[in-house]
Amino acid sequence: MTSSSSFSSRRVLVAGCGFVGLAAARRFHQLGWKVTGLTHSVDSARRLSTEPFRTVACDINDREGLAALGPFDAVVDCVSSGRGDAEVYRRVYLEGAQSLLETIRPAHFVFTGSTSVYAQTDGSVVTEESPAEPDRETGKILRATEEIVLAAGGHVARLGGIYAPGRWAAMEKFLEGRAVIEGDGSRFINQIHRDDAAEAIVFLLTCGSEGAPAGIYNVTDGHPLTQLDLYTALAQHFGRALPSHGPVDLNRKRGWTNKRVSNAKLCSLGWTPRFRTFLQALMGDNAESISDAWPR
Repeated sequence: MTSSSSFSSRRVLVAGCGFVGLAAARRFHQLGWKVTGLTHSVDSARRLSTEPFRTVACDINDREGLAALGPFDAVVDCVSSGRGDAEVYRRVYLEGAQSLLETIRPAHFVFTGSTSVYAQTDGSVVTEESPAEPDRETGKILRATEEIVLAAGGHVARLGGIYAPGRWAAMEKFLEGRAVIEGDGSRFINQIHRDDAAEAIVFLLTCGSEGAPAGIYNVTDGHPLTQLDLYTALAQHFGRALPSHGPVDLNRKRGWTNKRVSNAKLCSLGWTPRFRTFLQALMGDNAESISDAWPR
C-alpha cells in the first residue's frame, strides 16, 4: 500500500454499498469526500441512483472494471456474503480484498470484518490482542482476509452484531415467536448500531491528520448483554412473554462463541458510539427507537 501525507483529494470507493456501506458513504459525502458507491448488481445501483454521489455496478473481482472507476485515496471494503457458504466467502471476502488492493492500490484501506473471529466460549473479555482462532471455515476465511489487509497496512474493523430500525435478527425472531433462550441464556451478545458502525469506519480514515493507525479495531457498543437480558428487555418493552428455553445452537455458520468484546482501543482515539447500549436504541432515549419499525 502506498503512503499518503494527507487526504487533500478525499476520493473514496465504498465497495459494498449496502446496509452499513451506504450509511458510511452518506457520511463521507456529508464530510465533503468525493464518493463512489460500488454494488454487485445493476438493480442495486439503480436503487441508489437518487443518492448525491456516484453509484456503479461492478463485480468486486472484475479488475478491469475496477481499474476503470478511476483512482481513489481510500477504499472501504464493506461487502457482504449474502449468507453464502465457504466458497462464497472466499470469493467475496478474500479474493475481493485482493482484487481491490492490487487493482486500486489505495493509500488507505478499511475492511469490515466480524467479531465472530474470536472463538472464546468462556464469557471472557476480548481485545484486539486476544487470540482470534475461529474453527469454522467461514471464520478462517475472514481471518485470512484480515491478514492480507494488515500486511498491506490497512485497517480491520471487527463489527459486532449490527442492528438498526427495521432490521435486526434478534427482534425479528422475538416478534415472530421464533426466539429461543439457549441453555441458561448466559451467552453474551455483542452489538453495534448500523449508524455507529458507519461512523467508526469514517472515523478510522478521518481522526487526526492521517487517520487512525493501521491495525485491528473492535467496533461494538462496549456493553454486551446476555441473551437472557436481551430477551427480557424485549419482553418488557413489547409486553410479551419471554421465549422458551432450549438447547444451545452449536451449528452457527461462524461457530458458537461466548465473549465480551472490548471497544476500548477505538474509544481511546476519541470515537464514541451514539447508542452506548442496545437498550438506549430500543427505548428511544432522545434518539430514534428501533422498535418504531415493528408492530407491537
